[in-house]
Order: sequence, then C-alpha cells, then structure tokens
Amino acid sequence: MNWSVKPWSCLIEGLAFSGFVAWYIWKLQASEPWTWAVMVVWVLVSFLARHDTPKTIGWRADNLWSATKRALCFFGVCSILICIGGLFLGMLHRLPAHLISMKRFGGYLAFCLLQQVALNSFLTNRLLAAFEKPENAVLVAATIFGVLHWPNPVLVPLTFIGGAGMAWLFSKDRNILPLTLGQAILGSLVWWAFPLAWHHSMRVGPGYRAFHM
Repeated sequence: MNWSVKPWSCLIEGLAFSGFVAWYIWKLQASEPWTWAVMVVWVLVSFLARHDTPKTIGWRADNLWSATKRALCFFGVCSILICIGGLFLGMLHRLPAHLISMKRFGGYLAFCLLQQVALNSFLTNRLLAAFEKPENAVLVAATIFGVLHWPNPVLVPLTFIGGAGMAWLFSKDRNILPLTLGQAILGSLVWWAFPLAWHHSMRVGPGYRAFHM
C-alpha cells in the first residue's frame, strides 16, 4: 500500500488542512487574504495525488435519487425543528431573505458547495480512510466543522450537528449534490430563525466579534 492511501497520511493531511483553515479564518484573511488560494491548490493537488475520482469525492449523478431520498429525511427534520425554533423566538416579523431572493440564495448555494468540497469531498474522505469505523470519522469531521465556526454561539452547536449528519450521509452515499442544497436551505433558515444579535449575520472568527448591528 503506497503512502497516498495509508491511514496515518490521510489523518495528518486532514488535520493539517483543518488547521490551515482555522489559521486563515483567524489571521490570514485579514493580513494575507490571497492565501485562500492555498486551500484550493491543496485540495486539487490532494485529489490528484491520491487518485480521487468524481465518485470518491461525491460529484456523481448515478445515485443522485437514492442519495437525495436519504438526505431528505435528515434535512426535513432539521428544517422543521429550525422553523419551530424561529416561531418560538418570534421571527415571523421578518422574511427568510436568503430563501426569497434568488440572487442571495444562489450566492449562498455556491458557498455551501465550496464547504461541502472541503468538509466531505476532502476532509471526511480522508478521515474515512484514516479510521476503521466510519462513526469515528463522522465524529471527528463534525467536531472540526463545529470548532471552525467558533465563537458563534448559534453556529458552533448547529454545525456540529449538521456536520455529523452530512458527514454520515456522505459516508453512505458519497454524493455532495443533495448535501449542498440541503445545507443552503438549513443555513438560510438558521439566518432567519435566530436573532441577528445572536449569530451576527452568520459570521465566525474575528468577524463575529467585529460585527455591529
């Protein structure tokens, strides 16, 4: 077995990439904003070096319907719970702007696609190769996803739960297409359901603390 599929190399790469993302969020995006390109190059080179295919990274249509049906259960339940929370918090006075504006939803959908590539096509993929039990890979991926949304008190717990669900779905079906759409819908509902004073327009890192209403 060559280095590209050895569990230890997959684990090290996954953790190192996550550390770089955290470094970018907290430091580099302000001082060296161009370094976002490092993440793009890293992922692409990794896909090539480890001989990933569209199927292994979840860019596929052959199982789209079965993957969508499985994802509907998770995203449906989460959407209902978030809407109930929004009603309880009295958010009927404002509209879910990200859902009613095609331009805003389209932009957010593209951002969620990038997150899915990073979270599942790359990170969860590496962790699944690193751990014998898929549940361990899912738990680590969810923990990293939640930690990267620090210190947002709304997003940290929700992204841990959502990250666990999406990583689990990816481990079952290896398809990020329904996950991207589901994440975009859930994120839009979260923005609506919780007060801006809580989630600071969904910002993380220094941006959360710098937010002014």
